[in-house]
Amino acid sequence: MKKISITPYTRAGKYKFLKTGFLVFSFLMFCKVSVSSMPMGPKEEQQQMIEIRGKIVDEQGNPLEGVNIQVKGGTTRTATDAQGNYRLRGIPANSVVVYTLVGSTPQEYKVTESGVRNITLSLEEKKLDDVVVIGYGTVKKEDLTGSVGQVNMDDLMEAPVGSFDEALAGRVAGVQVSSSDGQPGVGMDIVIRGANSLTQSNSPLYVIDGFPIEDPDNAAINPEEIESINILKDASATAIYGARGANGVIMIQTKKGKVRKPIMSFSSSLGFQKIPKTIKMMTPWEFVNLEMEINKARATEIYTPADLDPENEFYDPEGRTLEDYRHIKGIDWQDLLFRESLNQNHSLAIRGGTKTTRYSLSGSIFDQQGIIVNTGAKRYQGRLNIDHEFSKRFRTAVNINYSENLRNGGLVNAGGGANFTAYALYRTWAYRPVTGNPNINIVEDGFDDEFDNPSDLRLNPIVTAQNDYTHRNSYNFMTNVSLEYDINKKLQWKSTFSINNSKSENQTFYNSNTPHGSPRNRTLARNVHGLFSQGEGTTWSNENFVTYKNTFNKAHKVELMGGFSMQEIHTETFGFGTMYIPDETLLMQGLELGVPFSSSGSGGEGGLMSAFGRVNYDYKSKYLFTGTFRADGSSKFVKENQFAYFPSFAFAWNMKRENFLQSVSAISESKVRVSYGATGNNRVGYYEPFTVATNTLSNTYGFGNDLPIGGIVISKIGNQALKWETTYQFNLGYDLSLFNKKVDFTFDYYKKNTRDLLLNAEMPSATGFTRVFKNIGSLSNEGFEFTLKTTNIRNKQFSWISSFNIGFNSNKVVGLTRNQHTMFSPMTVGQNTADLYASRIGYPAGMFFGYIFDGIYQVEDFDVSSTGAYTLKSNLPSNGSDRDKIQPGHIRYRDLNGDGVIDDRDMSIIGRGQPIHAGGLANNFSYKGFYLHVFLQWSYGNDIFNANRVIFDGNYIKLFNLNQYASFNDRWTPENRSNTLYKVGGEGPAGYFSDRTLEDGSFLRLKTVSLSYTLPSSLVKRAYMSRLSLRMAVQNLWTFTKYSGLDPEVSTRHSVLTPGFDYSPYPQARTVTFGINAAF
Repeated sequence: MKKISITPYTRAGKYKFLKTGFLVFSFLMFCKVSVSSMPMGPKEEQQQMIEIRGKIVDEQGNPLEGVNIQVKGGTTRTATDAQGNYRLRGIPANSVVVYTLVGSTPQEYKVTESGVRNITLSLEEKKLDDVVVIGYGTVKKEDLTGSVGQVNMDDLMEAPVGSFDEALAGRVAGVQVSSSDGQPGVGMDIVIRGANSLTQSNSPLYVIDGFPIEDPDNAAINPEEIESINILKDASATAIYGARGANGVIMIQTKKGKVRKPIMSFSSSLGFQKIPKTIKMMTPWEFVNLEMEINKARATEIYTPADLDPENEFYDPEGRTLEDYRHIKGIDWQDLLFRESLNQNHSLAIRGGTKTTRYSLSGSIFDQQGIIVNTGAKRYQGRLNIDHEFSKRFRTAVNINYSENLRNGGLVNAGGGANFTAYALYRTWAYRPVTGNPNINIVEDGFDDEFDNPSDLRLNPIVTAQNDYTHRNSYNFMTNVSLEYDINKKLQWKSTFSINNSKSENQTFYNSNTPHGSPRNRTLARNVHGLFSQGEGTTWSNENFVTYKNTFNKAHKVELMGGFSMQEIHTETFGFGTMYIPDETLLMQGLELGVPFSSSGSGGEGGLMSAFGRVNYDYKSKYLFTGTFRADGSSKFVKENQFAYFPSFAFAWNMKRENFLQSVSAISESKVRVSYGATGNNRVGYYEPFTVATNTLSNTYGFGNDLPIGGIVISKIGNQALKWETTYQFNLGYDLSLFNKKVDFTFDYYKKNTRDLLLNAEMPSATGFTRVFKNIGSLSNEGFEFTLKTTNIRNKQFSWISSFNIGFNSNKVVGLTRNQHTMFSPMTVGQNTADLYASRIGYPAGMFFGYIFDGIYQVEDFDVSSTGAYTLKSNLPSNGSDRDKIQPGHIRYRDLNGDGVIDDRDMSIIGRGQPIHAGGLANNFSYKGFYLHVFLQWSYGNDIFNANRVIFDGNYIKLFNLNQYASFNDRWTPENRSNTLYKVGGEGPAGYFSDRTLEDGSFLRLKTVSLSYTLPSSLVKRAYMSRLSLRMAVQNLWTFTKYSGLDPEVSTRHSVLTPGFDYSPYPQARTVTFGINAAF
């Protein structure tokens, strides 16, 4: 289904809606009356009629359901039931009957008399893949001129996930899927053929059953309801969507009813989840030993009072020495924070239909507990699809989807700082594993009383997580109605009207046991407080187009399509917060008792009006030409820049149709494709070209010492010259199929150039503003894609099919604002904020930027005075600190300019956040009723900045009682002269990011392993079922990587400017699922 951000209608919008609905209704009634009055042709009953019946099976003898049986050139038809049986009456004698099934080779038979005809259909050729859904139509794969990636839905459904995008990574070449947060219910980030924009959205457009939606909530769609997913990648395929097509288009078709008796299908699964990996922390002895190095006097007093004067053992009457801690078991805070959780997924569907009406009704419940305590997500979803034929010419389709998504758990922070998960893991890793006083229970106590530091609040991480109250609920209703009318055999008209309404509600409450709500928090100083926000968005869309198809002289096929569309989007949000709530037991109901400290509200509306067209020309299926054109007018820009035009051209040469290849039986298909076109990106704010004035609580003034009166300030200066970002793309492709399609190979080369990037350009200081958006930059992407599918073995009992894909992409910044060579992006770790990324002309966007770690200063790097004082040798550079403060064991950086001083002139590009290539490999094995699916996914060549190591593999923030990773045990000491880990206090100047904590983020992951068994039909019939299968699946089973963090696939920041930043995002879980699928 499709989603779009929407808001309550304005009155004008409501009238537009009613007017459009009235026109569609009037047209429907007119067409129905007109069609009903049409004279009918000769009736088949007047001829000699015969009847045939039988059973249709595949090569293994399994019954085939849904096979279409139709008299060729006529309207008499039927379909097989779940047992493969069929009966076709009213067949004119000597007619040809056609047997077709998506996924098989059609068969034709001439029938002369009534009788039994059993048919075996070959499934060797995957005809489902031969039909490609494109914008405003479908096309046979052999006639395709553009670059379209097809998702194997059978493989995708083997993954035990709640949303289809969670299983999409590695399935299609050139499609990069990543997670900014593995928390239940949080969507994935999808980028097709590299990022096209530096500051605007790079997410693709979704078209769900013909309804184009920007940034939908993919969790609203039950994956089991998806029939097909096609990903449009080149300009020939995407330009038909114009201003919204630059980032690619994902076409989703949901399942429809078929002509057959009602079939009820039920699926149910129960899964068990756990974190695949935890970080090894210091033991009690290692921790106390570290504390002794940091502050021996304080650590001795707290942890080892036995080492003090016996008369002064006030801290622990029993007294402990450092050696005592070797025998004390530490507290495993990670074990308390993470849990083994459950998830369950249940779906029920009824599908069937008659010759005139087909239906699909389904519902699902998905419930996933998070692997971190007090997190999880639930989804309640229902869908109804109806296809109805008023007559042979007039048809309608109705698609309705409703979903509720209820999520609890901390919000993901889109900024550079810590999000909820980072805070939870930060406190979990940091909390001390042992106390010096056995009478203190730090596991159950909410606060560590021994460390009451206003700037370093020590709250129990488990109590904090248990008291987190963050609920994010979303409700989505989407409906799509289409009307089709065949004006004649060659000309068809289609109109669609769609509405998408989304509502959201966020509730956050901080009680006294949370860091934000604790009265001990002197920094925030809000005590118990809460925030509430609500939003609503409504999008309506109307599209109308006609399609003309004709063949001239049996050689020239022409298809013309043209139409226009209108879309409006309305959004509205508001929120408020109150603090010092006197009764925290009231939770959100107590907000009215607090003191207001924030309020917000915003709204927006925008419209898009478009005209589009496409021409397809086919000469003997040998030479294929496609041309598209779209004109878009958007209310987001001023009148002078409101319209933009997006053409594309494509040509394909099907060499197999040439005489020189027709005799080569080993080659089933050989086709060259080339395309070029322009697409746009209109993902800017509704009022971006305009100056914005804001009324806030902080902007007040008291005239004559009266009460402060709120004022309005200009918060953003506009630029009415703003226009679309435009991407020009060239694509060269080759499709090869061998040995009766047992081997399918696809290659694509592409080159994309995006111009008029929206960037923040510097403003003269006299304006009062430092920056303003301008269309001034440019960016390029260039890459190769390979896809290979092979049928290795196929016989009546055993089959083995493999599919492989890999995509290479090289992203490069071509131009920035005037006199700007590099765009820097700062990040925050702990209390430090510094530039960590650089998008530099001639380099990929989002390159890591910092100092080069050059080891550790050793004793031999110093001159030693007679008093034993160390002085750094004059020929060696400093590390940014005063030379006389540098000691053996301190960190060392490379002096790039050779001036003997480490400063910002020694910073350089130190790594890349974007992978060189990524891909996937799937193997499917079937033996009798058993089916095994094994899927590998990988990413290679990208780096990850492990921000957690800055704090926990060196304690650069110099906090007492801050536990560390066990790896810091190998730090430099006089006895262990490490060249990789500095000694305690040897971290150098604060704010220095270097490649010391930059790691190789490449990984190979055994993503999905699924084993299923389908019981023999003869056995399940006894239980009045047509099909029963049992399945076990594992997701994220095994990962091979050099990365030391929890998960190389997630990143706290997913912007193209800041990729590969690990500040403890919610890790992905390993899931083991057991399920059942049944049909009745």
